[in-house]
Amino acid sequence: MDLKGNTLTWCGHGTWLWQTVEGKKVLIDPWLAGNPACPDELKEQPELDAVLITHAHFDHVGDAVPTITGSGATAVGIFEVSTWLEASGVTGAIPMNMGGTVEVAGCRVTMVQAVHSCGLMGDDGLHEGGDPAGFVIEFPDGMVAYQAGDTDVFGDMALIGEIYRPDVAILPVGDHFTMGPRQAAHAVRLLGVKQVVCGHFGTFPILVGTPAGVREQLSGLGVDGVDLPDMTPGITLS
Repeated sequence: MDLKGNTLTWCGHGTWLWQTVEGKKVLIDPWLAGNPACPDELKEQPELDAVLITHAHFDHVGDAVPTITGSGATAVGIFEVSTWLEASGVTGAIPMNMGGTVEVAGCRVTMVQAVHSCGLMGDDGLHEGGDPAGFVIEFPDGMVAYQAGDTDVFGDMALIGEIYRPDVAILPVGDHFTMGPRQAAHAVRLLGVKQVVCGHFGTFPILVGTPAGVREQLSGLGVDGVDLPDMTPGITLS
């Protein structure tokens, strides 16, 4: 896989750590200490430059507040999530919404659609968490990554491919709570990407999708030439 000098580490489930060619660290969806798939050496991230949050389910924000405050990272999320972060003691969170672009850690980050649900669990029940999202990250060296977050396939992935031309897509494939391999293969086709990284699988028995399943489905669609590696938590791609 060619990430043009950037690196991507899978912290397990839907949590990802990017390091840019400039040495900046960007964490996606901080679920670390409570994440059963996260290797022990990755459960603490004291040095971060930015934290991007796709949506407010516990398995994506479970360690958001201590991770952001402990590292001094700039947090980015949809308006409702950023407001919750600020109310929880995070300072300087950047609120945004679909189609907007902000600059953090030397990257241009654009929020895009996801097909999922979103909610914040408080002591008194579930609260509005805004809409779920994905991110397109344009790195300092020009590489573009589509970080899908939790989603099903949707037709406008073709527009994401057309507008942003991602070099790599990071897709959930576990099934049940997100798309599985069959839908993920169509996502790859719509996006037109040749480098794909799979996540959000294997954490719990119900998340049965695998990268091998996506490769099989791609073959059935006649989509060739896609670099789609097997993944284990803790692996770093470059």
